[in-house]
Amino acid sequence: MNILQIVRRYGPVGGMERYVWELSKELAAAGENVTVLCESLCADKAPDGVEVIAFGTIRPKPRWLAHLRFSKRVSNWVATHPDQTRIIHSHERTCVHHFTTFHGPPFAKVTDKPWWKRLSLRIAANLYLERRELCSPQVKAVIPNSKLIADALLHYYPELVKTIAKPVTPGVGAIPLRPNRLVESDAGVIGFVGKEWKRKGLDIAVQIVSKIRQQRPHMKFIVAGPKPADIRHLFRDWHEDSYELLGETDSTALYAQFDLLLHPARQEPYGMVIAEARAAGLPVVISDACGIADELDEHAVLVLTASITNWAKACELRTGKVSKPFIRDWKAVAEDQLACYRQHTND
Repeated sequence: MNILQIVRRYGPVGGMERYVWELSKELAAAGENVTVLCESLCADKAPDGVEVIAFGTIRPKPRWLAHLRFSKRVSNWVATHPDQTRIIHSHERTCVHHFTTFHGPPFAKVTDKPWWKRLSLRIAANLYLERRELCSPQVKAVIPNSKLIADALLHYYPELVKTIAKPVTPGVGAIPLRPNRLVESDAGVIGFVGKEWKRKGLDIAVQIVSKIRQQRPHMKFIVAGPKPADIRHLFRDWHEDSYELLGETDSTALYAQFDLLLHPARQEPYGMVIAEARAAGLPVVISDACGIADELDEHAVLVLTASITNWAKACELRTGKVSKPFIRDWKAVAEDQLACYRQHTND
């Protein structure tokens, strides 16, 4: 296949960006012809077999205007490089794609607010860009990255019932396995990973671990992602040796050090850190607001509004338990994506 992937920043530098990076790498490894249109290559070099065309960085704000400018550059390039065999797969707010992967919650959620809170150019522009991305006549399939996102898209855009595809969930790379070790009944290590700490529920996690520490006084809480200065106030009543704030760091090796991953997110389109923890064989306790929740057993998932006591009990039951590693690699993601291309280009 002749496949054009579109993303503003191309490299292993974020959730969506890593998805495109790994997907394009595996598509090329499978023998497909892969080109990437982007603003910039955020790596020393592109994966083998991937041609990168970088337009140059666009002023990032306002975001809606940056989306429009990037989209215009993409449209101009496609118009000046016609190819009837090309499959155009976007991960951005473009308007010439045949396939679009939707990585986050719909912006259309803003329409739930009162009308007087929606009177702004920013909101109007983002609603226009989102509808154009999803509902343009040339779009063959809209690919959510989780069932949670699929359901949200259909709620706000019911006309997508004809083009919504089966979710193609992310994969994970090589993750060191958590060793099977004894966890003392009064101790253990709970981990939290997530830079956007408010959306991912760190403040809730702090309350949960505080509750657990009433029974496990030597329990340690390790937080990776947020800047320590931004979250230290959450730990003002904690003894300094009971927690560790690592800041932004590579979490790959951390899962083997944890006895449980806690992720009470308020909103999580998928939950890559949860997938990585599962690949390491680490038990998890998460909220039902995570897109990956439907892949887990019911004992690992709590409603976000559950009491702190119930959250603590769930963590107690799972801390340090042996969990069979579950690994969905990026090759499987590429195979699912190729199947999606074939299905919707033959319809």
